[in-house]
Amino acid sequence: MVADHPSDPARTGSLFADEASAHAGVGAAVPDEALKRLAVQLPAHLRLGTSSWHFPGWANRVWDRLYSEKQLSRAGLSAYARHPLFGAVSLDRAFYRPLSVAQYAAYAEQVPDGFRFLVKAPARVTDALIRESGGQGVRDNPDFLDADLAWHEFAAPASEGLGEKLGALVFQISPLPGRVLADLDALIARLHEVLCRMQQVKARVPHAVVAVEVRNPQWLAPAFVDALKDSGATYCLGLHPKMPAPGDQLPILRQLWPGPFVCRWNLNPRHGAYGYEAARESYAPFDQMVDPDPHTREIVARVAAGTAGQDQPVYITINNKAEGCAPESVRALADAIQSLATRGRDRS
Repeated sequence: MVADHPSDPARTGSLFADEASAHAGVGAAVPDEALKRLAVQLPAHLRLGTSSWHFPGWANRVWDRLYSEKQLSRAGLSAYARHPLFGAVSLDRAFYRPLSVAQYAAYAEQVPDGFRFLVKAPARVTDALIRESGGQGVRDNPDFLDADLAWHEFAAPASEGLGEKLGALVFQISPLPGRVLADLDALIARLHEVLCRMQQVKARVPHAVVAVEVRNPQWLAPAFVDALKDSGATYCLGLHPKMPAPGDQLPILRQLWPGPFVCRWNLNPRHGAYGYEAARESYAPFDQMVDPDPHTREIVARVAAGTAGQDQPVYITINNKAEGCAPESVRALADAIQSLATRGRDRS
């Protein structure tokens, strides 16, 4: 897995000759009338978005023209947040390196009230292995599922810096080797301790959601559901080939109902469990939908419409590698949700 662009909007000073151009303003694309109508028809508790925002290929969909990746990484968030359908974004770079209160606050300042961030917990907490830059595990991680570290390095700075704009803290547990999974009860007990510590976030941001996304199907056991329920956390529906098909994961969500719905649509199944690089090569520059996945879209739309219809928060972010162009995927999903929500209102 390749890290998000390492640019940091909270930095000051000039280290490079092109620093000034990287901070140049980024303009938002003018939305068409159909897009604006769709946005106002969506359920109030629904927030859609993408995984990060630094993609030049979104020109004329999200940006008013072509910008460099560096410009978008440093200065594109405010334009991103002006897209009518984007009420959230997944701040994936926090997975690769913990962020400070000041860095989170700098992001929060760039978006309007009502916008929400989904923030991934750092790999230092959620990966059982310390990995090389290519992703190969080299040794055990002594900080894996450390509750104190999760609070001080992640939840505390995120909740303080983002404040009311924090939507969800997402613990994406990286794929675990068999020797670690062998003692699932011990793993779930450690995760439960982490999640209970996260209850402190509610004192700062009452609406914040804590969600767990996993990449090994062995997690999907009754004890895992019990740990989520007891700690007030929820299950993040992670749409990734390493996991069962979306419909086969829904029983977990049903056991947590009623409650929020958090979904991260990550990777098209045709590329397989290790297909991020293949998807990147197939879909770049992410300017069009290449592999539509209507079956997955229908499942996600049904859960989203039903959850929002019960006045529960819904956060869904989509990766370019799901269908080829995340903004187009968001629009297609919004259409599907709006259609279901309209039918529901008509029946009532």
